Amino acid sequence: MTKLQTIRETMRGQTLAADAHVIATLRGSSRIDDAMRAATHVRATSLVKGIRDDSRPGLMEVFLAEYGLSTEEGVALMCLAEALLRVPDDETIDALIEDKIAPSEWGAHLGHSSSSLVNAATWGLMLTGKVLKDGTGIAQTLRGAVRRLGEPVIRTAVGRAMREMGAQFVLGETIEKAVARGKDMQKKGYTYSYDMLGEAALTAHDAQHFYDAYEAAIAKLATECTSTDTRRNPGISIKLSALHPRYEETQRARVMDELVPRTVALAKMARDAGMGLNIDAEEADRLDLSLDVIEAVLSDESLAGWDGFGVVVQAYGKRASLVIDWLHALAERLDRKIMVRLVKGAYWDTEIKRAQVEGLTGFPVFQRKEATDVHYMLCAEKLLGMTDRVYPQFATHNAHTVAAVLELAGDDRDSFEFQRLHGMGAALHDLVIKNAKARCRIYAPVGAHRDLLAYLVRRLLENGANSSFVNQIVDDNVPPETVAADPFTAFDRGGENRAVTHPSDLYGAERRNARGWNLRDVVDLAEIEEARAPYAKSTWTAGPILAGDPVGGGETLEVRNPARHSDLVGHCTLSSAADVEQALATAEVWKAPAGDRAAALTQAAQLMEDRFGEFFSVLCREAGKTQLDAIGELREAVDFLRYYAARGRELDAPARGVLTCISPWNFPLAIFTGQIAACLAAGNGVLAKPAEPTALTAALAVTCLHDAGVPRSALQLLPGDGKTVGAALTGDARVAGVCFTGSTATAQMINRSMAEAMAPTAPLVAETGGLNAMIVDSTALPEQAVRDIVASAFQSAGQRCSALRCLYVQEDVAETVLKMLYGAIDELRLGDPWDVTTDLGPVITAQAQRDITAYIEAARRDGRVLKQLSAPTEGTFVAPTVIKVAGLQDMDREIFGPVLHVATYKARDLQKVLAAINASGFGLTFGIHSRIDDRVAEITEALQVGNIYVNRNQIGAIVGSQPFGGEGMSGTGPKAGGPNYVARFTKPATRRLDPAFGTNADVAAVQSAITTADGAQPGALSSVSLPGPTGESNRFSVHGRGVILCLGPTRDAAAEQARVARGNGCRAVIVVPGATGPLSVDGVLDRAALTDLTGFDAVALWSGSDDLKTARAALAARKGRIIPLLAEDDLAERCLLERHVCIDTTAAGGNASLLAAAGG
Repeated sequence: MTKLQTIRETMRGQTLAADAHVIATLRGSSRIDDAMRAATHVRATSLVKGIRDDSRPGLMEVFLAEYGLSTEEGVALMCLAEALLRVPDDETIDALIEDKIAPSEWGAHLGHSSSSLVNAATWGLMLTGKVLKDGTGIAQTLRGAVRRLGEPVIRTAVGRAMREMGAQFVLGETIEKAVARGKDMQKKGYTYSYDMLGEAALTAHDAQHFYDAYEAAIAKLATECTSTDTRRNPGISIKLSALHPRYEETQRARVMDELVPRTVALAKMARDAGMGLNIDAEEADRLDLSLDVIEAVLSDESLAGWDGFGVVVQAYGKRASLVIDWLHALAERLDRKIMVRLVKGAYWDTEIKRAQVEGLTGFPVFQRKEATDVHYMLCAEKLLGMTDRVYPQFATHNAHTVAAVLELAGDDRDSFEFQRLHGMGAALHDLVIKNAKARCRIYAPVGAHRDLLAYLVRRLLENGANSSFVNQIVDDNVPPETVAADPFTAFDRGGENRAVTHPSDLYGAERRNARGWNLRDVVDLAEIEEARAPYAKSTWTAGPILAGDPVGGGETLEVRNPARHSDLVGHCTLSSAADVEQALATAEVWKAPAGDRAAALTQAAQLMEDRFGEFFSVLCREAGKTQLDAIGELREAVDFLRYYAARGRELDAPARGVLTCISPWNFPLAIFTGQIAACLAAGNGVLAKPAEPTALTAALAVTCLHDAGVPRSALQLLPGDGKTVGAALTGDARVAGVCFTGSTATAQMINRSMAEAMAPTAPLVAETGGLNAMIVDSTALPEQAVRDIVASAFQSAGQRCSALRCLYVQEDVAETVLKMLYGAIDELRLGDPWDVTTDLGPVITAQAQRDITAYIEAARRDGRVLKQLSAPTEGTFVAPTVIKVAGLQDMDREIFGPVLHVATYKARDLQKVLAAINASGFGLTFGIHSRIDDRVAEITEALQVGNIYVNRNQIGAIVGSQPFGGEGMSGTGPKAGGPNYVARFTKPATRRLDPAFGTNADVAAVQSAITTADGAQPGALSSVSLPGPTGESNRFSVHGRGVILCLGPTRDAAAEQARVARGNGCRAVIVVPGATGPLSVDGVLDRAALTDLTGFDAVALWSGSDDLKTARAALAARKGRIIPLLAEDDLAERCLLERHVCIDTTAAGGNASLLAAAGG
């Protein structure tokens, strides 16, 4: 193994190492002792005093001092700056300005700042805020008039303020303007490194656009390169992710084939010009791939002898020191010098969130700011010891860091340089040039204001925390000695960063977060490959797993891979009628104490994690799951087991009895396991019927549960079809309830079967499909929206009940968004899901393929197919397809595959869109991309949808964080993975009153009362924040179900039912003999009328069994959504609907609250 390979292996092992271990390893060989630290502190304090003596502090420093991340106004300004200049329509601009400015207390900042420009901005924003705020009486009328008259004025003024703020931090909108504007600073001794603004490429068009911009910039800068010394010429920074739309580990081969030649071509241009070219640092999980690209580019013979190639290294990363070692070794091997720009790091909050979301075993970045500062100094020391092969470039605005570098360098001022961002750190670096005679370079962004704003927000986030150097430098209340504090002292003081929760501890003491695997990490990929390899050609068997030996007689079928029909995955023996009868006869509740049941479920979770290789393999080969989906599914199953185990420990109610669980093929492990775990946690026995195409996965899961201690009599597996197994398990009086996930039509059939055969109180907990929509307004960032549209519509080949089916795009931005969407779709890879490069696998069966294809072809004949990829010919693949519609009204059913419908809407017609979504009758998931908080609140309040996602994708609900389930025709509730799910499978007390006798109630009068009662839904009765990763808000709320028919059967019973219903946000209609008062009808309602009455949402009835059975049958005979019969002593809980809103709070550019809490 070569030196380079050895370093890389060590580096990979240190990705998620403990903070203290990384620092201790470096300190062991460091010469930074107490004396040097003391000298550094003295020098740094002097620098701080010198900066404060300068009467011209930079605008950014002054601005951050006034509007830091700890102020509501600072966050509002950040959000406004991020979105305003890209919004094309006046109506939305006005709404955005009002949303961000009106609620904030600008007056509190008036006159605080030392800068007249910042004070002027405060005046303008305060006056605008006053104009926009609502008042009362005459004042409100006057302000309304001013607002109407003043909207264009306000719009222009705020837009100008945002452009002026942006102009402070961008050197020029074009490279020509930037070069011209930079002449003055060059006269002061500065050189420049230019950066073309923009985020990562999402499409091939984006990548070409960035390449062209880099090429043009290098050509222009070549005319400015007048020295034979590269260090004295301007340079350019390039972002590899901007040059390739799939710059990620799973696409490594493609990246190396396509990106390396592009980068070499740019490097040749820079070499010929005599200028430097730096490769910008990116997210941690791109580092390994970046180093391979860098090695391939630098090894190109055409670049031999060129010392102008540079690499940016981020000191907050735990591998930074090893990256420096590797770069030095590479320079030695190639016999040249490499420039290394050392920065603190730009994606800290992103790295923390990603590690938590993905359940990693640690963080790739330091948790504490002091650790990053210490690590920077230790890396600087290493770089200064490598100047034979490395030209260090120290990028910092921190006086202590500058002082440390100068102390470490001794008398040397020629073999390194300092760097700062344009618009920041000018006073500090002016002092360095003047007094220390060190070389300084300015990193200058170039580009349009629209592209600047994401960069600006990132700078605000990096430097806006109260404890950041940039923030403190202009705060005279902080002594210079404190501003220049030694980070070693703070680090040695120890303690954890309480703002940062370890990924495994997201849910506290209650349970451990499911372990994750990072597909962008070569170590995790290798672990997965090694674990899957033994099962690449294995076959599995499945059949009835009963308390006793199976009777047999069922047919045995082959199971074949839907992606490769030549791949025999195994065999499944179907349950015979005799097997089903034996299971029913021998099934028992699980009588173990709740703690023992919880322990067994928790052990099953561990067994599943331990057997991840086998689960990943069977999920891929049987269900067509990509590796990304297989990871998500296993983690969800593990989370279900641990979460329901915890919920079960809290229960003291008796079990229902023996329950049937019927699960779908699209989540053959997660939903299958979740249903069973919830029922078992409550002490029930379970008869589990898996979906026909995925019985092998189910059998593997049941084996884990039995191995963990679940008795066979409490859990029996019955694979088979709906006619033999499903019908028997949902139509037998020995079954106490059914848990079902599948189609709405099948749920209705089950409901009717249960009404006929089972106890009338037997629960049906059903999660069914949806016509799920997403709205993208003109404030949305197109790149973010498109990324989330693609994931929501096409991940899992669209085979998720939560998947996006209909996209509504505001017409003002439709052309931009749809062009980008089509380009992003072009980047998707269809193929065998065993291959980690695959984005979309097959649909589950040939019948599904035929049905979806026929639907697409019908749309094609109508000229409505807007975009479609090609699909592999082998296997049951359907290509991602986009179809034009006017809205949900054009969709009569859910198409369960990779088909996205697109509609456009006018800004003024938003309410019509919301009405159409509610009118569909479905209410499972919904997505909204908008920067207008008031609009988001309005939409979430108006929609009758179970799960709403804001500024993120709308798939992948996390157990315990985002309880999942819909309303209307999308499900019965309660939500899976939520606090009330397990309790639904316990048996509450019952009230049995004699049926009422008397004259029949007038059905027309009852309908009239229901119609009168039906009206606007009240808001949430209560809501609570659920635990989850940083940068995400998860609000779980309960709402009144709607109109409750209170049928007593006595007046007193009906009165109590009405009282409970009204107390839980519902409207009550009473129908019993002797009823009086509003919304009351005298008489006995003929139970058959429950089939045809409309507009009510539940029936409360505490009657005898025969009466209840009649009522249940009448309700089951209805079409459309399932209306519940509330016949037990859990009326208060059953009157409620559960909803959940998940908001990505980092969408506007970063995690302000985490950065503020964490200290910068």
